[in-house]
Amino acid sequence: MDKTERLYAVAEELRRVGPSGTTGARLARLLEVSIRTVKRDVSALQQAGLPIWAQAGPGGGYVLDASASLPPLNFTPQQAVAVAVALASLPPASPFAVDAVAAQRKVWDALGPQSQASAAELASRVWVAHGARRPAAEGHPSPADGSRQQTLRAVEQSLARSTVLAVRYRDSAGAETARRVEPVILAHTGTAWYLVAWCRSRRGIRWFRLERIARADLTAETFVPRPVAEAGEPPEGAAPVG
Repeated sequence: MDKTERLYAVAEELRRVGPSGTTGARLARLLEVSIRTVKRDVSALQQAGLPIWAQAGPGGGYVLDASASLPPLNFTPQQAVAVAVALASLPPASPFAVDAVAAQRKVWDALGPQSQASAAELASRVWVAHGARRPAAEGHPSPADGSRQQTLRAVEQSLARSTVLAVRYRDSAGAETARRVEPVILAHTGTAWYLVAWCRSRRGIRWFRLERIARADLTAETFVPRPVAEAGEPPEGAAPVG
């Protein structure tokens, strides 16, 4: 998460918790940063004119003044695609399926033109089997685990920002290899999520089962995104979430 996204996330969280406020330690855990970084972010928001008040003492924290006017809907392209992925999991014949489509359109309409274009490009690179069941965890750490969240976040950001990803990958036999990959798409087959990427060490497109990526880190290197067609045909029943 870059600084702009983080500042927005801090402001949104303070708006969400309302007059009860929240602590710097909680914000730090939520955003996976240090308390010092939270203090700097709050200071930056205050200097930008957002009325955030600091409460001293053991139970202290930060409160956004009720007079602050924030837009009721303001999504980043990644958040818009996340909503689309969640809604795509609903079977077409399920209750609220029609409302889900309407909700996705409203989220898209809340984006500005540039953000809509970014969201559309990202959505074209996320394939989901509609109405599919949740995949088994294969004994890997819970999504609540901090290191697992960091790995998943790195995969998402690599795809969204066209940044080379350094991964440690375990094959079905448990052997682990280090790779540098250029993500092309994320695909949900109905039983598991896969990162489909150009593998630099294998010099070809490979499907990496997401649950077997032991670690993923963003590098400073960017790449020119490869055409989606290079990933092959979508899995049976899957389609881009856009």
